[in-house]
Amino acid sequence: MEGKRYGGPLVFGLDIGTRSIVGTVGYKSGNQFIVAAQRVKEHETRAMLDGQIHDIHKVGDTIANVKAQLEAATGRRFREVCIAAAGRVLRTVTTHVEYPFTGDGEISQEDIYSLVSAGVEKAYREFLEKKEETEEVEIHFYCVGHSVVRYYLNGYPMGNLEGHKARTIGVDLIATFLPDDVVDGLYKSVELAGLSVSSLTLEPIAAIQLAIPERFRMLNIALLDVGAGTTDISITNDGCILAYGMIPVAGDVLTEAIARHCLVDFATAEKIKQDAGVMETVSFTDILLLPQTISSQEIRQATAHLIEDMASQAAEKIRELNGGRPVSAVFVVGGGGKMPGYTEAVAEKLGIAKERVALRGEEVMQQIVFEEDIKKDSLLVTPVGICLNFYEQSNNFIFVNFNDSRVKIYDNSRLTVADAAMQVQFPNDGLFPKRGKELNFTINGTHRMARGQIGEAAVITINGQPADIYSSIHANDIIRVIESTAGERAHLNIGDLPESSESLTVYVNDKKVEVPRFASVNGVLKSNYYEIQEGDRIEILNYYTVGQIAEFMDIMPDPRFNVYVNNKLAGKDTPVYENFSVLWTLETIPSPLQELEKARDARSLAQEVEEAPYGDLAEEEEPGQQEESLEDEKEAGDKAPAREPVEVQLFVNKSPVVLRGKPSYVYVDVFDVIDFDLSRPQGRDIVTNLNGRRAQYMEPIGNGDMIEIYWEKI
Repeated sequence: MEGKRYGGPLVFGLDIGTRSIVGTVGYKSGNQFIVAAQRVKEHETRAMLDGQIHDIHKVGDTIANVKAQLEAATGRRFREVCIAAAGRVLRTVTTHVEYPFTGDGEISQEDIYSLVSAGVEKAYREFLEKKEETEEVEIHFYCVGHSVVRYYLNGYPMGNLEGHKARTIGVDLIATFLPDDVVDGLYKSVELAGLSVSSLTLEPIAAIQLAIPERFRMLNIALLDVGAGTTDISITNDGCILAYGMIPVAGDVLTEAIARHCLVDFATAEKIKQDAGVMETVSFTDILLLPQTISSQEIRQATAHLIEDMASQAAEKIRELNGGRPVSAVFVVGGGGKMPGYTEAVAEKLGIAKERVALRGEEVMQQIVFEEDIKKDSLLVTPVGICLNFYEQSNNFIFVNFNDSRVKIYDNSRLTVADAAMQVQFPNDGLFPKRGKELNFTINGTHRMARGQIGEAAVITINGQPADIYSSIHANDIIRVIESTAGERAHLNIGDLPESSESLTVYVNDKKVEVPRFASVNGVLKSNYYEIQEGDRIEILNYYTVGQIAEFMDIMPDPRFNVYVNNKLAGKDTPVYENFSVLWTLETIPSPLQELEKARDARSLAQEVEEAPYGDLAEEEEPGQQEESLEDEKEAGDKAPAREPVEVQLFVNKSPVVLRGKPSYVYVDVFDVIDFDLSRPQGRDIVTNLNGRRAQYMEPIGNGDMIEIYWEKI
């Protein structure tokens, strides 16, 4: 069969309704969905009631008829079809799954799929446990669809996980279940028409794809899909779908009432109902073959109480699904929603403005393009939504062969080798390369771990061809997996540690020397070639001793030499830290304390000079100097008067200090008034700062100066 060319692969969707079957064929083009053809055929008998198939063969014949029309229109043969299920026994489970994210990279689509799959599996387990406590224990159920409510990243809600890095990922989702007789009836009817199911979903899930776009789902909205046999309900809020529900009442109850009121068969009553919506009077022939005429007003009066009851049931179910509260607005789709007075009655029962309950048709189909001359209205929302759902999820079962075992998998059109492995409980670490045993130890009290080597990945084939865990699988594929191997255990030497590569800088006789750091392993010095063992306690030393420096430099100092570390007399075991100076010399270098004492002696002499009269000083001078002094006195006129003592207020180590009794003061005077024990050194040097800089002992000081004096730690 030769057909026209289309802009993408065609998707065939069937809305198998209580009154009619709608077949839609289309394809995606960018953000648009192009409907290539659509055909509708009503059931010739009441082969379906309340959304459930009663006569499988007659429904199969109707499907075959619709299929044939679409094949003729498109010039293509169809083997697969997307369908949606309805039924009066709908069950839903809301669950939460959260797992640590062990990957080092970003979250991928595969990670999200695995998370959602785990959520569906958990929901099914919870459903089975709950079912055991009810009268439905003997009924088998299928999971006919699921919707993600929200994702979680590290415990916080997140719209989309892909591309993020995480410690934990989670999901809230709703899974929906229907009895297997409902689902099996659909599958059997489709098979009788020469088709297999490529995608199965729930009718409210399909309808909401189109009727409430994601940008509206932040609002608390209800969707009513009013068909002939059932009214499907969805609730949205906070950007997600919160709940699904269904009530077994819809347009057929009105048709049945009209049939009784007008004394006609069901098919005639259905035509009267449809004509009453567009005509003021309707003519028909009753079962007695008598011609009759009835006004649309009389039809509305005869069905008014039923519309009220339908609206009440819908409003009650909406409140139940919405936590006991009315929603902010209601969107209505489906043929049954067109009944005069229905939207107003729903608004009244919910207690919201009537303008907030409205039919949705053309306005939600902005991205839907019909190649045929078809009017966009609320009747088409669910048929098109079924096709769109194919791109979201496909969920029939397929069989594959995994290492000679036949495996049944719940298909979503994105199955991979990893999914089949998970289904047969193949060990997860058997798919991925395994690392060798790690090495645990401590460095300077901090735990460190070195990873083992990566082993060989699993060897995977699909139908004899090389593959990997992400390779797609399809029905009847033959998958073989040879388990991955572990790599070599971790090996590490002291010299491989980054800490050991840092050298220590010291100055020996004013020359810069770089020395490698020593490592102590469990209290014993080891070289850089030592191989670290499990549980080793390693200390990277931050000093050398004088003797070790001499040994490293391969020198033998003269025994007569004195050794000084930072100008202090030292021995061979004296520690030498980063940037310390080491000096071998025959001379004795004054220590910081000796320098301080020398400065204090000089200060005492200077003070005597300041306080003594010139005559007293002259007595101590040499004869020649006395003559010069006398000449100076003659020029001055008389001797200089003694200077008066002054008081100076300053801060030492941020504490206020007052100096008294001297006409002037220098830095060393501070030691006379502070508690600083010079006889018991507590560091390698004395730090003396004046107003933020290094000071000299004989440097003048005055009011307000900021002084710091402390021992420099080793």
